[in-house]
Amino acid sequence: MALHHLPLVPTGSAPGLALLFSCARVVASSGSPTQTLVIQPPLLGRDASSSILRDSADESLATGALDPWPADDPMALHHEAPEWLRALMGDAGSLALPVGGGAWRIGQGNRSISWHSIGRRACVEQLNDAVLQTPAQRARCGEANMVPVWDRGGSLEGARFCIDIFEFPNKACELPFVFVTPFQAKRICEAQGKRLCAQEEWNLACRGDPAGGPDRLYAYGDELDLTVCNTSKSRFGGSPPCDVSTKEKVWTTCGTNTEPSGAFPRCRSRFGVFDQHGNVAEIMTRVEPADGEVKSQLKGSAFFYVDVAQMPTDPGGYWTKYPDHCNFDPRWHVENLETAGHLNYHLGFRCCKGAN
Repeated sequence: MALHHLPLVPTGSAPGLALLFSCARVVASSGSPTQTLVIQPPLLGRDASSSILRDSADESLATGALDPWPADDPMALHHEAPEWLRALMGDAGSLALPVGGGAWRIGQGNRSISWHSIGRRACVEQLNDAVLQTPAQRARCGEANMVPVWDRGGSLEGARFCIDIFEFPNKACELPFVFVTPFQAKRICEAQGKRLCAQEEWNLACRGDPAGGPDRLYAYGDELDLTVCNTSKSRFGGSPPCDVSTKEKVWTTCGTNTEPSGAFPRCRSRFGVFDQHGNVAEIMTRVEPADGEVKSQLKGSAFFYVDVAQMPTDPGGYWTKYPDHCNFDPRWHVENLETAGHLNYHLGFRCCKGAN
């Protein structure tokens, strides 16, 4: 595993900014050799896109404890400055895309009206003893924070594809990105040597069992449970309540009330993929049989799913309530991928790639 040095705090940083550059160690209890999870804040410099899985022998990469602030401040994870957001984007950070700095630009939402309840320390504690990626999985995928996925009866050696463990930027204990169009998401994945996930791949990573057992209705089980994932923050509980009547009102009234990736450890599929329910809905692709074109597809639920939650067997209006099981096929914004322009305060994505 490649070793890296942590970059220094940027010159001229404001007082207290140095505390943003603290790390935390979480030892993964299985796999050989043992791996150490190093949770990095957004770091400016060449290491900003590097793996959060580090060699446990390199003690210089970790500190023994997190500073009290801002590790305990959930809002410290929400960044608006373009340079911080681009640092989180890794190899995609240099793309000519509208990142941060204003309304309807790629980022983590409107910070002034968003709220988060889980800080970095609490997220790290939730991931204590979690194995995010084994050495065998890393070898099969060739990338950190990805897991291989295969059909029932298959095996690691015959994995069809690999999928990001977390929603983009695919970093533990960072907030997911929103306000990104399908075409922009496609470019970001490609800049990392990946691609947008196909809906069928996403579904399999959600429902499947690597041991060959029966499929699940949800990533975490067969019964809807709104306590397992970040799905219980009503859109209408804020002040002002979320108003989606116009583009301008969405930005000024609809907070992106996400939580850091990995903060809900039970919200994980058996293949090891987090947050396929809740946090943010996701952009993916589908092939339309009618014309054979690759289209965009939006699916999944967001942090406000409690407002629209429905069991697959429940009656209800399609646009008022909907099920969120792994195989749900909503056909939301099925558009030509190259021209699809839909983006929203609760919509993100994750990337996939072929297995090695």
